[in-house]
Amino acid sequence: MSSPDHGAAAAAEGGFHIDPMHQFEISRIIPLEIGGIDASFTNSALWMVIVAVTATLFLTLSVGASKSRALVPSRAQLVSEMAYEFIAGIMRDIVGPSGQKFFPIIFTLFIFILLCNLFGMLPYAFTPTSHIIVTFALASVVFIGVTLVGIFKHGFKFVKLFIPSGVPVWLLPLISVIEVISYLSRPISLSVRLFANMLAGHTMLKVFAGFIVSLGFIGGGFLPFFFAVALTGLEVLVAFLQAYVFAVLSCIYLNDALHLHDH
Repeated sequence: MSSPDHGAAAAAEGGFHIDPMHQFEISRIIPLEIGGIDASFTNSALWMVIVAVTATLFLTLSVGASKSRALVPSRAQLVSEMAYEFIAGIMRDIVGPSGQKFFPIIFTLFIFILLCNLFGMLPYAFTPTSHIIVTFALASVVFIGVTLVGIFKHGFKFVKLFIPSGVPVWLLPLISVIEVISYLSRPISLSVRLFANMLAGHTMLKVFAGFIVSLGFIGGGFLPFFFAVALTGLEVLVAFLQAYVFAVLSCIYLNDALHLHDH
């Protein structure tokens, strides 16, 4: 959505201007500064709170409904049970029985990212996962948590993760350096993948929406309209896919920390 100043300037020039990047701008809702640090409550924080509250209420109510032992489960109960079994199945296949105690964090990440992505599709909404600082924070939680799990479980033997078995001795220094760099780049690749997909998809949608407005539906805007509809469907799929990929990669990293190449 373009700002009033941009819209007024464009109108004065006889045109209609839509800035596809304006939707990603952070705006302060409650200005706040603590010790010289800007800790303002922003539109990004607002939508993350909305997502967290929505997920909590939905899952709490659906769990409450499941305890009522109704003969016909509600739609909310079915959706929550499907999400639960979906993530539990991923963890069983990738991590195994030993990783089931980490189910809550993987499930929470999946639901939070999925709802952030989907809520960002709503008109006048904001997509927190379109900002690298948010996705990097989520990826850092996974990276630090997995590293601590590996250290607490294996102690000094955790360095075996960077020494693949079967590698010739003369290649070990090079391979170990590559393994360390690859390990340290995990939070970067995990965060950039999610951020870039959300940013690119929403930008494309806004661009086609701008074509519809500027051309008019009758004057040729019907083609961008159909592209926008198709992109909207694709973005919903990408929203789910990116949450799925984030959960799968988190499980893979957890499996590496728990089993140290034994798998």
